[in-house]
Amino acid sequence: MEINHAQKLVDDWIQTVGVRYFNELTNMAMLTEEVGEVARIIARRYGEQSEKESDKGKDLGDELADVLFVLICLANQTGIDLETALKKNLEKKTSRDANRHQTNSKLK
Repeated sequence: MEINHAQKLVDDWIQTVGVRYFNELTNMAMLTEEVGEVARIIARRYGEQSEKESDKGKDLGDELADVLFVLICLANQTGIDLETALKKNLEKKTSRDANRHQTNSKLK
């Protein structure tokens, strides 16, 4: 699925099921909450914290999709074309970091 298509699917869902977008501040708070849920899984499943029994059934893919959904909502309601923005961002990173990671001894 292309990013533009995902943005349209989310917008269609908001317009038909979700009634309307939450305001930007609410969505920013929701994004932070969803990222926290991803962090909890990562810290316990891949980090040094032990995983509680109640966390073992949590689906990392579903939580990442929640993050993506809210991120797309924020992009839609602020008029950002994420596909264009990502391409531009990758170009910036490529020119800025052309040699940076290759010469980083910490990555060897």
